[in-house]
Amino acid sequence: MTVRLRFSPAPTGYLHVGSARSALFNWLYAKRTGGVMVLRIEDTDVDRSQPEMIAAIHDNLRWLGIDWDEEYRQSERFEQYRTVTQDFVDAGKAYYCDCTRDAVVARVGENVGYDGHCRDRQVAPPSDGDTDRSVVVRFRTPDTGTTAWDDLIRGRVEFENAVLEDFVIVRSNGVPMFHVANAYDDLDMNITHVVRGEDLVNTTPRVLLLREAMGATEHPTYAHLPLIVNEQRKKLSKRRDDVSVGDYADRGYLPEAMRNYLVTLGWGSKDDIEIRPIEEIIERFDLADINKAPAFFDIKKLDHFNGEYIRKMDSQSFIESCAAHTEGVDSDLFGRLAPFVQERIRRFDEVPSVIDWVVGEPPEVEPKDWKKVMTKDGVDKVLDMVIERLSDVAWEPPALAGAILGVGDELGVKSQLPVRIAVTGRRSGMPLFEPMAELDRSVVLDRLRMARERL
Repeated sequence: MTVRLRFSPAPTGYLHVGSARSALFNWLYAKRTGGVMVLRIEDTDVDRSQPEMIAAIHDNLRWLGIDWDEEYRQSERFEQYRTVTQDFVDAGKAYYCDCTRDAVVARVGENVGYDGHCRDRQVAPPSDGDTDRSVVVRFRTPDTGTTAWDDLIRGRVEFENAVLEDFVIVRSNGVPMFHVANAYDDLDMNITHVVRGEDLVNTTPRVLLLREAMGATEHPTYAHLPLIVNEQRKKLSKRRDDVSVGDYADRGYLPEAMRNYLVTLGWGSKDDIEIRPIEEIIERFDLADINKAPAFFDIKKLDHFNGEYIRKMDSQSFIESCAAHTEGVDSDLFGRLAPFVQERIRRFDEVPSVIDWVVGEPPEVEPKDWKKVMTKDGVDKVLDMVIERLSDVAWEPPALAGAILGVGDELGVKSQLPVRIAVTGRRSGMPLFEPMAELDRSVVLDRLRMARERL
């Protein structure tokens, strides 16, 4: 049997990192088993679906290195869904309902599901031009028994049918609900494994009941992935968290690093090595090894992953990747600075703040850094002697280093850090001497004198 998996995003917004992880896990398992990866766009919600979001989904998946073998759009399959829902009505497996939400609440209360009021009322189907009624189609769920499945991640999951309400399968506008589309498409496309977020666990009984109503006797293997949470251990939300994959690409994350990090959100190799080539990840990946505990999206850890991947880049690829963040900077100059930059950044959007003191003016020194470094005894003498010696020293890194460090040796103090603060505006960053040699002597001396005056 060929393993077939599907990733089914809704084009109602940009690709969420949680959705990207679902896509990645489906893709990894397809690659691991020699299976088929299906991209199925869930655009049945015609009012909220945005065509441009489909292109964004494509771009984000390709950026992550995720490809697919087949692609479908559910909006092009409406007739199949309408046919199957009408078959349900004809067979007594579904019925028309004209209950308003207010009417249901009046009968059963605010926090209770639909009460099956229209099951035997023989509500007439909607007719053209009939604007006085809002009629939906509801599936008739069994009154007894259980709907259950063995989840690869969560184990045995069971729902009592008696607590499952008769759910809507066709909206009042005649558009079938996504439960119907999913059940039908999974069956029609021979999907063998459904890998998706655990927030969809409660929809699975509906899909299984619909599949059985369509005549299915076997179901796919389900694996419901753990939630991804933020620092407050709350589910990642686009209202309060950075969740768009495209935003991470724009901020200077490498796709290989992002992909590698997403893999660790719920899965880990038995040897506990997290940063590794995608070929090794594919070889080791197994759905059965996914942890069901919530996965913390740790931006600091992602930065660490990205920094490690940046340092593995060859110099030319690194320089090209920095291009969007070095506009206006002389290319030859940046080529000389690049080795120092590459060793220190975690994201490409950090490049401007690393090289700013060489290509422009240094930033204002943080007050706490000034106080910690520049108010120590002897700093005034350090700056005076450095200014004197840099006035006629050979303007090259070894000579600059010898002059500045020599002052410290003579005075018995640390001389490099005060000079760094004066010239760069920061306590840390690139090595001091090589980049400083790129500046004119007069520029460096002016900065040192300004710092001395400030003392």
